[in-house]
Amino acid sequence: MSKADFQGKTVLVTGASLGIGRAAALAYAKAGANVVVNYRSHAEAAEEVADAAKALGVGAIAVQGDVSDQQAVEGLVERAVAEFGRLDVAVSNAAFSDREVFYEADMDGFRRTVDVTMWGAFYLLRAAAKQMVKQGEGGVVVLVSSPHAFIATPRAMAYNMSKAALEHMAKTAAIELAEHRVRVNMIQPGWTDTPGERKFASEETLETAGVKIPLGRLGTPEEMAEAILFLSSDSQPYMTGATLLVDGGISLPWWASRGSAAPG
Repeated sequence: MSKADFQGKTVLVTGASLGIGRAAALAYAKAGANVVVNYRSHAEAAEEVADAAKALGVGAIAVQGDVSDQQAVEGLVERAVAEFGRLDVAVSNAAFSDREVFYEADMDGFRRTVDVTMWGAFYLLRAAAKQMVKQGEGGVVVLVSSPHAFIATPRAMAYNMSKAALEHMAKTAAIELAEHRVRVNMIQPGWTDTPGERKFASEETLETAGVKIPLGRLGTPEEMAEAILFLSSDSQPYMTGATLLVDGGISLPWWASRGSAAPG
């Protein structure tokens, strides 16, 4: 990915203080883009990302906002335009997940998962699309989905539902925005070594889990960031409504695992 690919463009990344969002924001900055680093609660980490981006010679601001709040998301887009004059790429990365069996789940956590992961993505997609259509020069929205969109992972119904919804959301938007040259694509990251994973797994579990994945390790935030940049690059002008699976083979049939034999 050459630095010139996003030179002078403005990119908004939600949930950009940590993990995949952080890596994406910095990758865009390295590629020459001005970046808007959205966060909800990790203010210091977000400021560190913005400072690191500025050190690369681009413009960067950290902006607080809860993506489950439609007005807050619209405010993020307005702030990006006010600061940098336009919006060229929006990346919906912010997510939330409580993990419980659905019939015993705390409904506040269940609804919060849907509000952030599904509605938050929709609010950004809508607000960014409106701005890009207004600009009249095209643009790209990337939604960070997940293999949870098609794998019924137990104890994650709200997250599964939300990620499955993103698939039709993106494809429908891609059709409706095609005439405006606004492209909408998705990435499905597999099990990635991020701070967020510590909510569900111990450090020891994460250290040993990777060997069970066909490629033998967890993914990195930087690998997912490169895929996000690929989906939004001007080098891919004919790609819209597409889903890129980057999961190390974790969604392959279980018999694809190392040392396992196929059934039958």
